[in-house]
Amino acid sequence: MDEANQNILFMQLIIQNQQIAMMAMGKIKNPVTDQIDRNLEHAKLYIDTLDMLQVKTKGNLSEYEEKFLVETIKELKLNYVDETDKEKNEKDADESKENKEDEKK
Repeated sequence: MDEANQNILFMQLIIQNQQIAMMAMGKIKNPVTDQIDRNLEHAKLYIDTLDMLQVKTKGNLSEYEEKFLVETIKELKLNYVDETDKEKNEKDADESKENKEDEKK
């Protein structure tokens, strides 16, 4: 396999993990189910996979590949924090609602 094909496959691997993580965060629809699903543990697995890939390939990537990988990870981590904050706020709101209902009884 020549280097050009390897470069394309590497970029596809990054994009594939990015898309799966975004689906798991509920940011994009699952094309199979046409549904928005959220599984933050699953999303974290794919983000961690890209982190591992960055460590394992350090010093072996072109400048473009390295930048693309770093920026992809950064974008995913920012989205992950946003989604974990949303989940925490939703849980807090649910608990507050339950407490108010219990107080009325």
